[in-house]
Amino acid sequence: MNEHPRHRLYGRAAGKPLSARQQGLVDDLLPRLAIPEAGKGELFPAVLFSAATRGVWLEIGFGGGEHLAGQAARHRDTAFVGAEPFVDGVAKILTAIDEQGLSNIRLRRGDARDLVATFADASIDRAFILFPDPWPKTRHRKRRLIQPDFVAELARVLRSGAPLRFATDWSDYASRALADMLADGRFVWTAERADDWRKPPADHVTTRYQEKRLGDCEPVFLDFVRV
Repeated sequence: MNEHPRHRLYGRAAGKPLSARQQGLVDDLLPRLAIPEAGKGELFPAVLFSAATRGVWLEIGFGGGEHLAGQAARHRDTAFVGAEPFVDGVAKILTAIDEQGLSNIRLRRGDARDLVATFADASIDRAFILFPDPWPKTRHRKRRLIQPDFVAELARVLRSGAPLRFATDWSDYASRALADMLADGRFVWTAERADDWRKPPADHVTTRYQEKRLGDCEPVFLDFVRV
């Protein structure tokens, strides 16, 4: 699908063996919720949902699924699409979907860049990128998700006025992501005071990764709007 070679965003895509229940959900439920393959710019995500929705929200790299499931439970009239390469995280979100009866989530296991490339222009109403792999070593920073070309893709698929939230607990990644987002010219940073990025937003759902405090700074939340 991609015209040029690119760097892999993640290492292993699987960890410990899944439980029997988790494996059953991956085998049986995931195919029913999986986002189909499509050509570049061909997919309107709203058509994946049988009921009318108030919009389509995207979460890239949903990890253990705490945020995605939490938002979907709060906003059951909104459609959610999520991408995650790690089967452990996919199994966790499938468990939440099954237990909470969430019918407003569709999933892609794999590289989010491939999924975003298939979306039609201005087809996403909100996006979240929360604590992506920071690749903290200088020689590995080219593997980070937030790069100018991907920022341009996000600008393409987000409608005008759509919010985008990026969060990280690595200071260099926060600075670089902010610079890349603003350099694109199609995103406005909404912060007016330090607390706007130092404190979790009121509608944030805490993630398992966030609680581990693995980074070199307190979590930074950068909220943007697509102009």
